[in-house]
Amino acid sequence: MSNAPAKHIVVITGMSGSGKSTAIRALEDVGFFCIDNLPVLLLPKLTELAGGGQFSHLALVVDAREGIFLKEAPRVLDEVRRAGHQVEVLFLDASDESLIRRFSETRRRHPLAPTGSVAEGLRAEREALKDLREMADQVIDSSVLNVHDLKRMVQARFSPEPASGPSLSVMSFGFRHGVPPQADLVFDVRFLPNPYFVPELKGLTGKDPKVAAYVLDREETQQFVEKVVDLCRFLFPRYQKEGKAYLTVALGCTGGKHRSVAIAEELRKRLISDHPRVQLWDRDVEKE
Repeated sequence: MSNAPAKHIVVITGMSGSGKSTAIRALEDVGFFCIDNLPVLLLPKLTELAGGGQFSHLALVVDAREGIFLKEAPRVLDEVRRAGHQVEVLFLDASDESLIRRFSETRRRHPLAPTGSVAEGLRAEREALKDLREMADQVIDSSVLNVHDLKRMVQARFSPEPASGPSLSVMSFGFRHGVPPQADLVFDVRFLPNPYFVPELKGLTGKDPKVAAYVLDREETQQFVEKVVDLCRFLFPRYQKEGKAYLTVALGCTGGKHRSVAIAEELRKRLISDHPRVQLWDRDVEKE
């Protein structure tokens, strides 16, 4: 390989229907030079052709249609890393139920089972991609994500903008809708009184000042938030030292509409002075 300047390369792979096209468009929007469905064997050549500093951030999609060439992926990625490039593998996944529903909605056939069922194609695809999944630096489960949520997560994780530490996402969610699989730290705030049972607050959300005051103007809430902030400030530099560039802190209540929403916003406010790349995501605030 040539002595081309080191590049940041994101390899996007994963299940058909899990959002690979959305992910690569998200990276294109933040300045990556993107190639969809590039044979992985050509990656070393691509780094040479990309040349100088004009294309310092590259992203490509590798999927199960590569067939026998997939077995070469670990060797090729290792070769590119040894040449001095930063290579990260993003694996997009989703539950079979979610993927089957998406194929049904678009009336597409699975690429690995053009004459069979989608379920058969998914089984074959999971087997073909198991090595890439095991070596992934980041796995995102898109089962409950819409395209906007996925785009935001990908850009926060891989944006080439310089940062002094890991980029952070503070998320509120409802346990009723499941614990977010991408969360690194999960806190349960159901120990606090629930505004849902206060008639004048039930129809509002944690974004409303009246609900926020009901949740936050309590000694136990303030103590809890202070302890979470202290824990985050202790952990984040250590995560950074280990090379973890993106962290998600999730706060859950029953439905994800009141307590977790108010506390997530308070946590974001307290962390943003240390970490300007804090994003807030209220996952379930609009759900019934």
